[in-house]
Amino acid sequence: MNSKQIVEAAIRFETPPRLPYDFPEEYGSDIIYAYVQPHPDAMLSNGVDAWGAVWRNIGSSDKGEVQEHPLKTWDDLPYLKAPDIKSPALWASLDGIREQAGDRFIIGSGISLYERVKCIRGLEATWMDIYDHRDALCGLIDLILEMNLEIIDHFAELGIHGFINYDDWGLQDRLSISPEQWREIWKPRYARLYEAAHRKGLYTFLHSCGYIVEILDDLIEVGLDVIQMDQQENMGLELLGERFGGRITFYSPVDIQKTMAQGNVDDIRRYCRRMAATLGRPTGGFIPKSYTDIAGAGYSQESLRAMCEEFLTISQEFSATQCR
Repeated sequence: MNSKQIVEAAIRFETPPRLPYDFPEEYGSDIIYAYVQPHPDAMLSNGVDAWGAVWRNIGSSDKGEVQEHPLKTWDDLPYLKAPDIKSPALWASLDGIREQAGDRFIIGSGISLYERVKCIRGLEATWMDIYDHRDALCGLIDLILEMNLEIIDHFAELGIHGFINYDDWGLQDRLSISPEQWREIWKPRYARLYEAAHRKGLYTFLHSCGYIVEILDDLIEVGLDVIQMDQQENMGLELLGERFGGRITFYSPVDIQKTMAQGNVDDIRRYCRRMAATLGRPTGGFIPKSYTDIAGAGYSQESLRAMCEEFLTISQEFSATQCR
């Protein structure tokens, strides 16, 4: 099997010959990302994004925070500057992506259905809109959804294999909004998104950190194939493995808030083994990865090396087991 086929086998629980993985170049990767440029969902360090949101850097991280939201009141909606997702100039950046990828699995990046709304409206305003301006809020989400459907069509034409968007739904110990409100507003829109992606032959990925246990069943129900979470310890590996292992593929590094940032290399190596044993299955369901913003997460190159090397060793052991 080549890299693409190994990733697909892991997602479909069809017993890949080894663990697929997504690490920096020196360690190797079965996955490559495809971004249109300028990306309509970019998180800037400083500057004004494609929607008119003003970003400022927040310290050591390579990302900033929105300081000025373009949609301060719903009266401003007619003046909201939305990116032209059909612009040929936007898609020119992906010319030759299949050749660049080689035999790797390509993940194309879409637009978030929650994080982008917060960038446009602000966190508190978004939460208040759920109750005070629900129709207007849903209209904005639907605008973003339609842009994503257009993106999926383009990705399919380009031969891209997976679609990801990024929505951090969790706080440390609970969902950021009530599960009932999430199910009323966002769940049916994820269902449309994932149905469209599957219809076009794309696998579905979602990055979401925080405590998201309350909606993982719902996401699986509406067609999410892969959950990309950078923290697990706030939910518990055993809980995640028992409730969701074998039903969805986990695409994750060692927990970036706890073990990766606070543990020593031995702690990290032990946690790698717990992840592979708990989240994955002999038939698949686990793709280890690295976290890109090392400085922002507060861990060292030594820790990164320990994680990547241990997962590569586990992948070799997995391969040896499958060959018996």
